[in-house]
Parts: sequence; structure tokens; C-alpha cells
Amino acid sequence: MEVYIDADACPVVRIAEKVAKEYNIPIKLFCDTNHILKSDYSKVYIIDPGADAVDIAVINRCKKGDIIITQDYGVAALALGKGAHAIHQSGMVYTDKNIEILLMQRHLSKKDRMSKSKNHFIGHKKRTKKDDINFETSFRKLLANLTKTGA
Repeated sequence: MEVYIDADACPVVRIAEKVAKEYNIPIKLFCDTNHILKSDYSKVYIIDPGADAVDIAVINRCKKGDIIITQDYGVAALALGKGAHAIHQSGMVYTDKNIEILLMQRHLSKKDRMSKSKNHFIGHKKRTKKDDINFETSFRKLLANLTKTGA
């Protein structure tokens, strides 16, 4: 089992590294040339820029049983399709039961945004310490379950 992080602007890289290190699970960070990262623990893959280039690199390399950390529902859906596990930076674990509704919500939100003036985009809410705690708790639980079951 390995952890793959869609690391372009991912706020939980250091938390994931801390927890994965406790379980001795390797991490691979993927970013494009606009978000160059360095790590003493993770292997960093710098991908040439391009539409979805990092996403494609992550999906092409992950295998059944791996864990993908991403906020992109499309990447999560592809990971689940390969038999990998996926978790959002908020701590929500993607499953076969919730991914379809998440993809539909994303589609409807995009459709709604496209129908409105571009001046009305609100953006994402600011990340809080509670978000970090939620991610760490969920990630620990996921790793504990997977290492216990040998999945």
C-alpha cells in the first residue's frame, strides 16, 4: 500500500506525512511545475503543466489497495474504479456509495455557475484547524482499518 497525494495546493500534505510515517507507509506527492514541493519523507513527482496532467499521473500510477488524497471527485471516482481508496482533504472518505451523488452535485454546481455572471463567484470557505483535525482523524482511521485487514 502506498499513499498518493494530488498535492497541487493540498493543505494536508504534512499531516498525511506525519500519520503515514507512523505506519511506515510511503507517500508519493504529485504536483505540477507551478507548485514545486520538497519533502524529507515523500517521493515528489513534478509533472509538466497541462489540463489534468497531475490527476492523470496519479491515476496512472495508483494500484488496487493504495490510498489517494484528493479534493477532485473525478480523481476519486477513477481511483475507486481501480480498487484504490480515496479521501478528501476534509476527511471525507470517498466510497462507491457516495461518489455518484458527489459527481452529480459537482455537475449541477458547475452548471449553475455557468448560468450566472462570473462576478458572483464566492469561492471556497477558509480552512480551519477543525478541518485539519477531521482529516487527521479520518486518515488515521482509514490507515488503521486497512493495515488491520491487510487490504
